[in-house]
Amino acid sequence: MKTRDKIIHASLELFNEHGERTITTNHIAAHLGISPGNLYYHFRNKEDIIRSIFSLYESHLEKSFHPYEGEPVNVELLIGYFDAIFYAMWEFRFMYANLTDILSRDDELKKQYLQVQQQVLTRSCHVLIKLEQDGVIAIEPDEIPPLAETIRMIVCFWISYKQTHSPDIKITKSSLYEGLLRILMLSKAYATPNSRSTFVRLEQYYQELAEEPSEELA
Repeated sequence: MKTRDKIIHASLELFNEHGERTITTNHIAAHLGISPGNLYYHFRNKEDIIRSIFSLYESHLEKSFHPYEGEPVNVELLIGYFDAIFYAMWEFRFMYANLTDILSRDDELKKQYLQVQQQVLTRSCHVLIKLEQDGVIAIEPDEIPPLAETIRMIVCFWISYKQTHSPDIKITKSSLYEGLLRILMLSKAYATPNSRSTFVRLEQYYQELAEEPSEELA
């Protein structure tokens, strides 16, 4: 792996484990066993590193939320979508935990973030339209954008909610699965009679994952 990529992935690991606020470029360099000068050869500052991490986040969203084509709807297909949501929440949790502060410091990143989120919202609406067409959910066309936006809102602010509404602010995989289960509960409200059992199976699947021991973020 190239030094630049090592810096990006090490930074993501440290931000997730310790919180982005507490980690400096010197911490990152020391973690990798390189000089600060070597790090600055690749990145001007911490914000530059965060933008590169955001590119990984953007790439994941781009690949994960396109409408399915030419295949029947089943549990495995829906798990693919919900797993992609969980991956974004867990692998980039430092960003969700400190989203307002990170975006307020970097106008360029905020502009990029808003563009990406609008693209995600559009693709999510297309997925919901396809699910409605295939009889998986029953929903009026004008309710699809608000539903997609509500799901996005839960994803973006679930970590902040947990940190401010519980005595223990540690973020675990289990606590993020709780957020995923809220999205499932919301989605199940639109299930058709034929698909309700599928949503129940999904809930059982993710409930089991939520109850497993998981690593923590202080």
